[in-house]
Amino acid sequence: MPTFALPMREYALVLGVAMLVTFVVTGLVRRLAVKVHAFTPIRARDVHTRPTPRLGGVGVYLGVTVALVLASQLPQLHQAFASSSQLLGVVIAGGVICAVGALDDRFDLDAVTKLAAQVLAAAIMVFFGVQWIVMWLPTGDGIHGTTVTLDRAQSTLVTVLITLVLINAMNFIDGLDGLLAGVAAIAGIGMFVFSAHVLEVSANDSAASQAPLLAVALVGACLGFLPHNFYRARIFMGDAGSMFIGMAMAAGIVEVGGTISPSTYGARTTVAALAPLIVALAVVFIPALDFLLAVVRRTKEGRHPFSADQRHLHHRMLALGHSHEQAVLVFYVWAAVISGSAVALAFTEWEKVVGPAVGGLLVAVGATFWPRVRRHPRVASGAAKERV
Repeated sequence: MPTFALPMREYALVLGVAMLVTFVVTGLVRRLAVKVHAFTPIRARDVHTRPTPRLGGVGVYLGVTVALVLASQLPQLHQAFASSSQLLGVVIAGGVICAVGALDDRFDLDAVTKLAAQVLAAAIMVFFGVQWIVMWLPTGDGIHGTTVTLDRAQSTLVTVLITLVLINAMNFIDGLDGLLAGVAAIAGIGMFVFSAHVLEVSANDSAASQAPLLAVALVGACLGFLPHNFYRARIFMGDAGSMFIGMAMAAGIVEVGGTISPSTYGARTTVAALAPLIVALAVVFIPALDFLLAVVRRTKEGRHPFSADQRHLHHRMLALGHSHEQAVLVFYVWAAVISGSAVALAFTEWEKVVGPAVGGLLVAVGATFWPRVRRHPRVASGAAKERV
């Protein structure tokens, strides 16, 4: 039974500070973006119809950073800093990736420069101890699989790859007002619930306290940014925000998923051992699916896999007949169902999760295709008769 009391009041304070700082700073950043002409141009692939300032990610980064600085001074949460330099590494790496993203938002840097910055940010996190150390494999004797401890080179490679995939995946999903901030907040809530559960069960506030703290700060920053960014957006995150959020998500996933052993859960089955990986997949499912579909589609068409087009998932949602707000809300539903189902596996047997998960998926599918169903002749005629 859990014997460790989670510092929920301190987490709530961190959440509130991240929200407030991000909300206030984003308003100031918007004025700065207008003065330096950091506008998102109207391109063929875009759905917005007027120039909108970007650099909003600077507000998100500062919100997370200020919240973490506050946490370092709180009675219980300071253990996350006293026992490890991982969060310091996240702040420094985040500053690097946010600065490069801000320069890209203003001057449109080339892809090689941005990739180099992403690798550098990942390397900084590794240097400060953010590394995927323990990996579960579905092999070995019995149904429990095998836990493999990676050496430094392997853990560095895995961490860098996870970071690169998440940074670019989050960048790909940033196509509708409020989409990335909302999906990241939902995924962050799932990450917090799971990592806080790991902390509570392990009762080790020196080894498992970094991930929930980072998750709650990131959720607060995303929520603080949403009032500025939901349709119609007054400011965009830009690469400064999407790359930082992807990097922070990667750090949280590695901190909890790559450092705990299945033995933490005692006699739990393979499903419990897989929970960290399932949560990781839940966090990146929507942007990763968008990323993979885009790359495959462009490659099949003989185009550069990273060229722009108007056939991302969010463009397809608009083509189905959803309004801008409806499309974003449907993505929120998908993110909540996937993340919630994955996290639930850490608390109960998979048999108890299947029913609600299937029900949630049916709701999400129904919401996705509802405009097309509504336009079906039978449905349309039925609705017309009811109006008469």
